Amino acid sequence: MSAVLSSLLFPMSADTPDNGPARTMLYDPLEHRIRSFVTRAGRLSTGQARGLEEFGPAFLVPYKKALLDYTAAFGRAAPTILEIGFGMGDTTAHIARQMPEKNFIGVEVHTPGVGSLLKQIGEQDIANLRLIQHDAFEVLNHMIPDGSLAGVHVYFPDPWHKARHNKRRLIQPAFVKLLCEKLATGGYIHLATDWEDYAVQMLDVLGAEPALENTAEGYAPQPAYRPLTKFENRGLKLGHGVWDLVFTKK
Repeated sequence: MSAVLSSLLFPMSADTPDNGPARTMLYDPLEHRIRSFVTRAGRLSTGQARGLEEFGPAFLVPYKKALLDYTAAFGRAAPTILEIGFGMGDTTAHIARQMPEKNFIGVEVHTPGVGSLLKQIGEQDIANLRLIQHDAFEVLNHMIPDGSLAGVHVYFPDPWHKARHNKRRLIQPAFVKLLCEKLATGGYIHLATDWEDYAVQMLDVLGAEPALENTAEGYAPQPAYRPLTKFENRGLKLGHGVWDLVFTKK
């Protein structure tokens, strides 16, 4: 792995000696809060490693506690949409290709997914997509300017289905309020889940946020831009449900 790419993926913490090994810092350990993800080591495929090596320097934005200049990052001014937790990136790549007039920022902590999406960006020549490998809460707090986003996508976040783990779910009132601060007036939040009780919680949380307005009576029809994933299609054939929610900022 090149030194440049290593510095993007593994920034050094403030207490790391200059000549010491870099440590993976995907969140600030000094920010004490319940996290919605668990960092884990993942084995990279050859293609994912190549994606990181070849396309990381151009499309992977280093996390910094400084507001991101979208025009500088993308080389143009355009409506910008943030996706949180893009997994392996297939859906993100598909949507970005379908909407070349918009900028997309994908945030993900897991390295195999970042490598996978970088590989797709390079192979499919997706120029309107940038990635940040870091905790989304901190990215929102420190890098995303208030009132700057045209939309936010959160698809199939971890349902943390055990009752004692529900507090780890991403979609909570404080997080939704933060999203609203980052949205421009008329901007939207699009959520999707295949876990019914999480869908109910999502509807309750978004419905209780005074800055938001539901675009549907309850759950929304699946927007045409969100593709049906292989996993989702398999679940639907087995009779499992999928719920989309689309709310806009007043």
